[in-house]
Amino acid sequence: MVGIITYGVYIPRYRIKVEEIARVWGDNAAEIKGGLGVLEKSVPDMDEDAATIAVEAARNALLRRHVDPKDIGAVYVGSESHPYAVKPTACTVGEAIGATPCMTAADYEFACKAGTAAIQTCMGLVKSGMVKYGVAIGADVSQGAPGDALEYTAAAGGAAYVIGNDDPIATINHTCSFTTDTPDFWRREGQNYPRHGGRFTGEPGYFKHVKGASTLMLEQMQKTPKDYTYAVFHQPNAKFPQKVAKDLGFSPEQIKPGLVVPRLGNTYSGASPVGLAATLDIAKPGDTIFVCSFGSGAGSDAFDITVTDAITGTINRAAAPSVEKLLADPIYLDYARYAKHKGKLVMQV
Repeated sequence: MVGIITYGVYIPRYRIKVEEIARVWGDNAAEIKGGLGVLEKSVPDMDEDAATIAVEAARNALLRRHVDPKDIGAVYVGSESHPYAVKPTACTVGEAIGATPCMTAADYEFACKAGTAAIQTCMGLVKSGMVKYGVAIGADVSQGAPGDALEYTAAAGGAAYVIGNDDPIATINHTCSFTTDTPDFWRREGQNYPRHGGRFTGEPGYFKHVKGASTLMLEQMQKTPKDYTYAVFHQPNAKFPQKVAKDLGFSPEQIKPGLVVPRLGNTYSGASPVGLAATLDIAKPGDTIFVCSFGSGAGSDAFDITVTDAITGTINRAAAPSVEKLLADPIYLDYARYAKHKGKLVMQV
């Protein structure tokens, strides 16, 4: 009965619209919105990074349900934008939520699926009895070079999940993965921005791996898409998850609650976890949720989840902001202020 004990999300309030980015680079905003299905994206404040986002998401998770920090035996943070090359973000999170010093901690990196990989690790530790609770986080301040296609979607945000077996609000019945060496996206040490393989991004990147992990999950669980109330797929844009859902046999209604990318952008390691959180925000006891992440390089993690009665009693969802509330009432930036927030403009002293 290993599952989700509580969860929390953090999304910065700042946004930039696709039209504003297109205005600067002379691109066609209507064509970009039609191709990506993204209207705007979140932007971190100047003092926000993957560590502060991870801390806020974890704190929001603990607001919804009391968990003694001394019982948290593991903290894992998945991100492509850890603030330090050598200095773990997970230690900062553990200290901030009071879990130190008796915990194991590490940073994960597997492009956009590092957060779900952290969930799998915590599941194993809890199930083996090594820890009572594990905290798994996917958080990113995503990078996109000025003028690059990635700049239209690379956003900021993250979600935290406390994993345990003490009256979970949602049981994780099974997980499986599908992984190959596919160089569709990469960033070398010391480089500020990632590069992408263009035509490799969809196939054999995203679609091969999401379909591979999803098909494997359905076969192992002996289920069909109709057996699930909701489904969440990694969302680098709005087009990819809608297409892969249709190809696999999931309906638009099943993916609608978790499809937040049009108003949020791609939060990389936070994308699938935030989509799952948006679904849990409205889920009822007995609902079933199918989740499949994707990380370039490349791999996917799939999960079969069942919501329990605890989601309406043991946890107080209203104690922390929902994804919908975090997306509401944004502050819009022009490109100059966006570039300043993202560190693309640096004052020379």
